[in-house]
Amino acid sequence: MIKLGVTGGIGSGKSVVCDVLRLHDIPVYDADLEAKNLNDTSPVIRKKLTQSFGQDLYRNNRLDREKLAHLIFNNEENLRTANSIIHPELAKHFMEWAEQRKHHPVIALDAAVLFEAGFQSVLDKTIIVLAPLEVRIERAVKRGNLTKEQITARANSQMSDKEKAELADFIIENDGQHSLLEQVDKILQVVSNPY
Repeated sequence: MIKLGVTGGIGSGKSVVCDVLRLHDIPVYDADLEAKNLNDTSPVIRKKLTQSFGQDLYRNNRLDREKLAHLIFNNEENLRTANSIIHPELAKHFMEWAEQRKHHPVIALDAAVLFEAGFQSVLDKTIIVLAPLEVRIERAVKRGNLTKEQITARANSQMSDKEKAELADFIIENDGQHSLLEQVDKILQVVSNPY
């Protein structure tokens, strides 16, 4: 089984690429969604987060995401602490999920912070989806839940596309000039026939 990782900054089109993979019957693990679920349900994460940030971080048996965001936003140390608690549990959960799908020739992990979290260590190949920053901002603003300033701040807080591209095995250009379908097909041909 080939474990593919897909990453890209906000508005890059990473989710669209994952939808294309699903059209090829490739199961996709959504790291953002699964992290939210684990933050609410994992006793390990809950214990460590409350030890680090206080018992009131959970309300009605759910993580108070707003409170955690406030604690980690613009605070490198708190962010590192939270990530060091959440990311290993998420990687373990992904590996369990992957094991249940071992009859699939290819599976994928959709993660915005793939390299920052060190997830490449549990993957066989990685893909970064790139798009010009102004295109990414325009796409993200259209989704409507963030302002241009918030999107720019988020983009600036993540590892640069250049750094990610150097680490990735494959690059998908999502600039409106190149076919996403063709690029995904080429990658799948390469990973399915490595020789």
